[in-house]
Amino acid sequence: METLVKRNGFFPSVNTLFDDIFSKDVFDWTDKNFSSNGSNLPSVNLKETENKLEVELAAPGLKKEDFKIEIDNNMLMISSEKKEEKEETRKKDNYVRKEFNYQSFYRSFSLPEYVDESKVEASYKDGILHVEIAKKPGITKKKHQTITIK
Repeated sequence: METLVKRNGFFPSVNTLFDDIFSKDVFDWTDKNFSSNGSNLPSVNLKETENKLEVELAAPGLKKEDFKIEIDNNMLMISSEKKEEKEETRKKDNYVRKEFNYQSFYRSFSLPEYVDESKVEASYKDGILHVEIAKKPGITKKKHQTITIK
């Protein structure tokens, strides 16, 4: 987390350089896909075609049973929880090792009013979750409009 720094001095570019070098953690390799609690949020591709909306979510290492997909009040919600426990013991060496892992994420997307929430298909293949939501027939997307500032 960066702190607010008041910059004074005759050479702000030099001050900024030294502040940036010495006030940042060199080993902080955080990514924008990481949430504030350190869990990894899967990357998502959103695509709109003439007949449907497509969502592709990158989640390798999961099974289709690990996902929960819901639509409620024009919101698409995709979540997953996975728990693993492994235990290894060797009585001869008086050795016990127990490891556990817990992964979860939650992503939500606001859907436009022209989608048909009753026509949703989902599949999971090669680490990618595919969700397709059909559009209602006869309803067209509102046209993009640029507003001139006076």
